[in-house]
Amino acid sequence: MNSHFEAFKTRAEAVSAEVHRFAGKEEALSFVLDFLKETGVSEAPQCGAVWAADNFLDETEKVGLRAQVPGITFEVTREYSAASKVGISQVDWAIAGTGTLVQDATGVEKRLVSTLPPIHVALIGADRILEDMGGVLERLRPDQLNYISFITGPSRTADIERVLTIGVHGPGRLIIVVVDQFEEVTS
Repeated sequence: MNSHFEAFKTRAEAVSAEVHRFAGKEEALSFVLDFLKETGVSEAPQCGAVWAADNFLDETEKVGLRAQVPGITFEVTREYSAASKVGISQVDWAIAGTGTLVQDATGVEKRLVSTLPPIHVALIGADRILEDMGGVLERLRPDQLNYISFITGPSRTADIERVLTIGVHGPGRLIIVVVDQFEEVTS
């Protein structure tokens, strides 16, 4: 069990993220499936979901999701991401001290699904929650990574009068799915 989870959850929720924790992949996948259905993901315009699958799902699971959730795709394009209601991606680390997610977003697919749809669902293994920024910096390899995203809560901006607006420059809702036994699929 990760000792940093509670601190991460407290700080992430303080900046309006929604944090859910599951023991294993099956429970997490069930939650995501239910969430997509409840959110109204479908083949209707502006109602799709796009998933930059990484190594969380195997091909059989992708086929099963497509059958249960019409409107979900694993083929990420700029157009489909912009026209989707939900984007799902896997993130690489989380920082307990700030409630921040850290993602190797070198692949444009991750950037598209985490910034264009109004709802971002982020998947992370509980063992990837680190205490502070120093823990992340120790793991970064600048020679291998070209683009790192730091995500702290839903998109927010304020005007000159300090009126806060959510979701103007990115997702207005961030759902974080933490999985204790995060088993990656190998090719």
